[in-house]
Amino acid sequence: MPLLESALLTALKTISFFYDVVTFIPYYFYQQQGQVLRESNACKATLRGGPEGYWGCIGEPVLTTTPDADCQTLAELFEKSVLKYGEQPCLGTRQFFREEDELQPNGKVFKKSILGEYDWTSYNEVMQDVKNFGRGLALSGLSPTMYVLIFAETRADWIIAAQACFRQNFPVITLYATLGDEAIIYGINQTEVTHIVTSADLVHKFKKVLSKTPKVKHITYMKGRTSVNPAAIVDGRDVTIVSSEELIARGAAQGNTYVDTMPAPNDLAVIMYTSGSTGLPKGVLLSHSNVMAACSGLLARVKARSDDVYVGYLPLAHILELSAEIACIYAGCRIGYSSPNTLADTSTAIKKGQKGDVSLLRPTVMACVPTVMDRIYKSVWEKVESGSLIKRLLFKFAVYYKGRWLPRGGETPVFNKIVMSSITSLLGGRVRGMLSGGAPLNPKTQEFLRLTLCAPIVQGYGLTETCAAGTVGDLNDLKDGHVGSPLSCTRIKLVSWEEGNYRVTDSEPSGEVWIGGPCVALGYFKEAEKTAEEFVEEQGIRWFKTGDIGRIAKDGTLTIVDRKKDLVKLQAGEYVSLGKVEACLKLCPLVDNICVFANSMHMYTVAIVVPNPKALQQLADSMEISSGWAALCSNPAITEQVLKQMKAQAQGSLQKFEVPQKIMLTEEVWTPDTGLVTDSLKLKRKPLSDHYSTAVQNLYGAS
Repeated sequence: MPLLESALLTALKTISFFYDVVTFIPYYFYQQQGQVLRESNACKATLRGGPEGYWGCIGEPVLTTTPDADCQTLAELFEKSVLKYGEQPCLGTRQFFREEDELQPNGKVFKKSILGEYDWTSYNEVMQDVKNFGRGLALSGLSPTMYVLIFAETRADWIIAAQACFRQNFPVITLYATLGDEAIIYGINQTEVTHIVTSADLVHKFKKVLSKTPKVKHITYMKGRTSVNPAAIVDGRDVTIVSSEELIARGAAQGNTYVDTMPAPNDLAVIMYTSGSTGLPKGVLLSHSNVMAACSGLLARVKARSDDVYVGYLPLAHILELSAEIACIYAGCRIGYSSPNTLADTSTAIKKGQKGDVSLLRPTVMACVPTVMDRIYKSVWEKVESGSLIKRLLFKFAVYYKGRWLPRGGETPVFNKIVMSSITSLLGGRVRGMLSGGAPLNPKTQEFLRLTLCAPIVQGYGLTETCAAGTVGDLNDLKDGHVGSPLSCTRIKLVSWEEGNYRVTDSEPSGEVWIGGPCVALGYFKEAEKTAEEFVEEQGIRWFKTGDIGRIAKDGTLTIVDRKKDLVKLQAGEYVSLGKVEACLKLCPLVDNICVFANSMHMYTVAIVVPNPKALQQLADSMEISSGWAALCSNPAITEQVLKQMKAQAQGSLQKFEVPQKIMLTEEVWTPDTGLVTDSLKLKRKPLSDHYSTAVQNLYGAS
């Protein structure tokens, strides 16, 4: 069958060649391919001050600081949106009816949600809740500049609570909803927060936490799927627990007699705790002017519209999602809320026959993280490979054909409609642009999704310390692999790193990436030494040293090529970028996740691999091996075959010394709950290293 498929594919390619010869000229002018290519290849940034200088956005000699000249704070920005879009839908939440248990073939029981349509609240209605929520908080004992912790999953109530705090000048503290007790206690005690906003589904966590956080005096919980017994949680302590409905009712009782305490631009808006991939999380201090500047840059590049629909499912405790939603609201978009477990028709909490959230929302713009996009990539290929010969043939030819024409500025509307519609429908069928952030996206994944989803897939680069702003790809840029060019609110500077052999004097300048501009944070909370180490003032610009290694092309686009902390020198002197190796090998169908380890005392790398259950079972069946999941993961023959396929995946992309020579398959799944990955699914190298220290030693010690 593979030989027949290959022969037919070759025949189609030959036929298409003659078709292209005949149609090239009319299509070239009809599709304005020359103009498309000029826009794609246009210079995106200029270098000012020579090799040691900085790169800035084309056409923006002055850094932008706000999306709207009339607004200087997040509270003013939201108010402007409400005045402009009052009765339009703003925030949407899907109806939840009940949960049902469903037994899986492997014996596990999954909770399946029975869901309805989306209910929408208008901009005016959201503003009324924002005012009353904030006033209710003030009546509970808060004064301006006192902190409020929001500890909840992504939902409409989260953004309402945040906007309420912004309006009353209560700085918001964010902690990921999946953090363990130790990290929660650390964040609460470091900030000495007294007031917490959480959800009914998470409030139980505080039963153990409250005994170690004596400053907490008030907890507000949002409506959830579980009932709340305040007395059981408080357990006799001097802590008040109320529902958000009760808090809003108290605020509403004040009527128009209450005067809101609006913030100033330099007031603190958020203390955002990082995901803690290298240890305990750090609290990043973000002012209103910081976030406003970031939104100005994001909106100028992404160009969100009032008819756009955005799906909110990434953690709002992450600056990428928070900045994206603030920007979308200013642009008049609708935001429909979801979760990774209900996002698509095939998501784990969606009952068979029910629609996933994106099928109902049909979003036009989305933000993603690379891990999610890698999963989409592998899911599409799994779907294709399980189809008939004709379907496989058509799909592979369509990908080949689109891959030839898209980089030349050409479109393939017939293939888009006939072949790719089944793929675009996975995300609702209306996506006009996707932004990937949080970590570098594999160029193969980016190219494949651009072709199959029939929409621009661009990368962005930023950090919590820069309000997620730094660079974003242009939607008109047809090239893959880079993270875009500087935003209107940022400057990008490269600083030579001699140890890693990266220099700004290279033909394509390379070095450590520094991001400068008004979006750069005030520093770290109660960590003056760390702040002084990573933030600097030069030439009137505040800079953050990212620790990432970048390379800037002649058109001004930045590519992240390494990270100082991920770069390890092997015994023979070669440097290995762990993140680069992992990004390549995660595309192997048998790999769900992978952590690569390198040791300067050895000449090769090793890896711990989380295998893909379906692909691993298919491999076992083909080898006539019948056993349980744990036994499959520990089977030497299975492990050998997985390693063989990983090495095949690495061919042409990695050097031999970069490819792991020994691996261990783990039956554990790395979720944020395990503490081995962050909420944005980035690897936590230190916890992973500690957790698998014996296994890694055995891999290196094995003959």
